[in-house]
Amino acid sequence: MPFRACFLYIRSMSTHAALKEAFEQAGQGHVFRFWDRLIEEEREALCAQAAQIDLSEIDRLVKELVFGDDAHGIDLSDLEPAPFIPLPQNGGNDAEWSKARQLGEEALQAGRVAAFVVAGGQGTRLGFDGPKGTYPVTPVRKHSLFQVFAEKIKAASDRYGKTIPWFIMTSNLNYEPTVRFFEQHAYFGLDEDSVHFFQQGLMPAVDYDGKILLETPGRIAMTPDGHGGALRALVRSGAVAKMEESGIDVLSYFQVDNPLVKCIDPAFIGFHLQANSEMSSKMLPKRHSKEKLGHFCIQRDKTVIVEYSDMPDELAEATDENGTLRYLAGSIAIHTMSRDFIKRMGGNDTATSLPFHRADKKILTVTDEGHPMQPESPNGVKFEMFVFDALPFAKQPVILETAREDDFSPVKNAEGADSPQTCKEDQLREFTRWLKAAGVEIETDGTGLPAVTFEISPLFADSETTFVDAWSKLANPPAISEGLVIE
Repeated sequence: MPFRACFLYIRSMSTHAALKEAFEQAGQGHVFRFWDRLIEEEREALCAQAAQIDLSEIDRLVKELVFGDDAHGIDLSDLEPAPFIPLPQNGGNDAEWSKARQLGEEALQAGRVAAFVVAGGQGTRLGFDGPKGTYPVTPVRKHSLFQVFAEKIKAASDRYGKTIPWFIMTSNLNYEPTVRFFEQHAYFGLDEDSVHFFQQGLMPAVDYDGKILLETPGRIAMTPDGHGGALRALVRSGAVAKMEESGIDVLSYFQVDNPLVKCIDPAFIGFHLQANSEMSSKMLPKRHSKEKLGHFCIQRDKTVIVEYSDMPDELAEATDENGTLRYLAGSIAIHTMSRDFIKRMGGNDTATSLPFHRADKKILTVTDEGHPMQPESPNGVKFEMFVFDALPFAKQPVILETAREDDFSPVKNAEGADSPQTCKEDQLREFTRWLKAAGVEIETDGTGLPAVTFEISPLFADSETTFVDAWSKLANPPAISEGLVIE
């Protein structure tokens, strides 16, 4: 064996031995119990996984979330409804909204803003084989979620005269298909250098004895660390460093399943900047007490979100003297965050990092003999973070009301609520409202759904205001007919 190859082999063996010893000392040596039956490539892959695991963090999480007092339950003491800034049509101040919008536009013109989408999910629940962002969602062209967002970002970049960078967090599973999809579609007209992909972090799953589970004899059962892991991933991937280099200090956060979202909302950005907020959030008035949206609350002077499943009925159903829900403000996972806040929260300081939560799951693992085993009931714990857990750490958090019909129609389920059909209809209702605002007569049913299916590209207009302006400039505006695309 040549000297260099021999040296690398010995160094590799030394690294393997050190890893195995570290896991043994941490009480996790069983991870390597099938070592002797693995081929070299499998050993390298197992060690590459093992080297990513912070054993001290796993030890702490096992003590706290598997065995400790924090294993179950949530602190619901001292809760009060969180205040929010209402829309002008619901009592908000028109002048304040106008001022905020101008401030946000100035930040966009100065190149201070980037977009960020959390896109680690697959389309499994939709019966779709591929990253959820590649799912076709528009009414006529059947363009993907990614294309809708890309065109909205391009439209805003063109309007404000500055390229708006786009950061996209994938999972390890869909990273390559996502990048390939963008390449196949020429980045939907965006500058390739302005689109930045990175992967979500992974955490090992453990059994109820706190032992790290193996998915196969040579592979650890690793699972995504939750959407809250986005903050760590932004830091660890170098995305925050890129923002610093480019003078970006504001990040517009949204999730991949909501094509109605205002990816770039100058009023929201302006309210965030005006308050010197570190993290701001949009809210919707809940339709009813059981709607599956988290509740914005104040708890001992901190803004928190209590998940709908954790909220006691007596609080969720409580009303004021007008019969309005007291805990009205529902969370829709749309945020604006300051770069330095992300840097602080995504760093290594445990005092300012997001807490992990336990999730009891059925985890594919192996028997003592190394055979695959698919459990019929939960057999272990996954550790995950929620991005909204950053709110209690944020200075001057702002909660801003938004209109459901303008900002929120997620695609989550194959049928029923929050499905491709309801999202298609909500897009059509939005397009129809824009046309009516421009003075166009169009037939609709009692819910505002038009009699014909048509589509407005974000490159033509991405809001009612921009549509009315663009429509007024058409010399020969088209008749609204079945299958029309306005672009």
